[in-house]
Amino acid sequence: MSQEKVLIIIGDATETLDTMYPYYRLIESGFQPVVAAPERRRYQMVLHEVKPGWTITKEWEGYTLEADVAFSEIDPAEYLGILFSGGRAPEYIRYDEDLVRATKHFFAEGKPIASVCHGVEIPAYADCVRGRKMATVPKCKFDLEVCGGIFVDAPCVIDGNLVSGRTFHDNGHYIGPWIDLLEKAREAVA
Repeated sequence: MSQEKVLIIIGDATETLDTMYPYYRLIESGFQPVVAAPERRRYQMVLHEVKPGWTITKEWEGYTLEADVAFSEIDPAEYLGILFSGGRAPEYIRYDEDLVRATKHFFAEGKPIASVCHGVEIPAYADCVRGRKMATVPKCKFDLEVCGGIFVDAPCVIDGNLVSGRTFHDNGHYIGPWIDLLEKAREAVA
């Protein structure tokens, strides 16, 4: 197993800050972020925010990001950890059988997992959240709870190997503890 590689799961309409903040934090901490998506190509990320006076999220185009591997190419044993980014992508990519297979591996093996915002929809669909405490954007509370998870409205929720935040506003709270878990896992396999 590589001690360096960490998966970042994306698709079209993945939230830019949910993705890029942990991407660069991983590099800063000596890990190799590997972007995985339905296929190898460039993906359009978005910016999501509830504007003053609005009751729903408004969306703008953000940066683009190249996927390093397709979900079908993932050998989860090669990776130390995984991050499920938010945005609208998880709603669509969660049904990918190869992504479900990889997701189940990280939960079964107790590897460091991070999830933010709509990212919860992927492990929820993969039946990996039963009895687990997680933060997510409040509008995904139903997705978590209907799949047996426990919603916690906090900027950082740590449940064993699983670290989660509600939105990109929580990046400064949950990414550090997740990287701490990755560093401990890297030391354990060294």
